[in-house]
Amino acid sequence: MRRLPHDEVKPAGRSSIPVVTDDAARPSPPASAPPEQQPELPELLMRAARTLRRRWVAVLEPHGLSPHQARALRAVVAADGLRVSDLAAALRIAPRSATEVADGLQTAGLVVRAADPADRRAVVLRATDAGHDLAAKVERARAEDAEALVARLDAADRAELARLLRLVADDQPERAGGCTTTA
Repeated sequence: MRRLPHDEVKPAGRSSIPVVTDDAARPSPPASAPPEQQPELPELLMRAARTLRRRWVAVLEPHGLSPHQARALRAVVAADGLRVSDLAAALRIAPRSATEVADGLQTAGLVVRAADPADRRAVVLRATDAGHDLAAKVERARAEDAEALVARLDAADRAELARLLRLVADDQPERAGGCTTTA
């Protein structure tokens, strides 16, 4: 398994901080454990995010896509003609980053750049047949992996998890290309 920089915590000197190399190897305390023995909510959210990212990377690896490329391809397929600036806004990344992702997809033969029919001076990204096919394969693989991830949850637990995650996710201000702060 490929290690990302945030997957490993190394103690400095003789610290009492344990070395954590893989979230899956660390058991969660039972729900009945005292509050001081239960991970903080942000830690659980980060563990879940890392788990999802690792699984997503594993799903994409056989298809030769990065997570950014997969999200971009999905957006281009859905829009059937998307300017790079609109892709950047949809992915909430900088326009230069969207250009790099689009370049990679074009090099792979998954998208083409074409004149925008509404404004011949502008260029839009369109998925090729290979791009449409790959997007469909990736979506099927993603759905299968998502089902496997939550297989042990019953319908009520899935609905509750979705409701709670929406509450947490919807609390964030919309932003495009960077962090926003409020005074």
